[in-house]
Amino acid sequence: MINPDILDYNQSQTDSDKEICNLLSEIIDAELNDSENKIWHSHPVWFLEGNPIVGYSKQKKGIRLMFWSGQSFNEDKLNVEGEKFQDASVFFNDKNEIAKADLKRWMAKSVEIQWDYKNIVKRKGELLRLK
Repeated sequence: MINPDILDYNQSQTDSDKEICNLLSEIIDAELNDSENKIWHSHPVWFLEGNPIVGYSKQKKGIRLMFWSGQSFNEDKLNVEGEKFQDASVFFNDKNEIAKADLKRWMAKSVEIQWDYKNIVKRKGELLRLK
């Protein structure tokens, strides 16, 4: 079930961004049915066992869909990579840009491939692979 705070976040967007956010949240929530979801650092994020997996946020370039372990997915479309960690992202400016098959494949990989962000502070910034 999608956290009401995420639904509020989605509703606060412009019409086209609202459509993107609603579609993303529906697919993510359906694919990560054992997840916890909430607003974290001001945007929607889904967690598995306390580890952040996927989230999205409004940015200048559009709605950014980010996978915390996305660099390890080896997916060409997840081409906006973080410099310090294992995150990778894609931007959307229209809901029709979202390929559901791609998103579902990325969601499956997000369960299979995880880096341990949950304990990164305890490890003083060292990121270890969980799966």
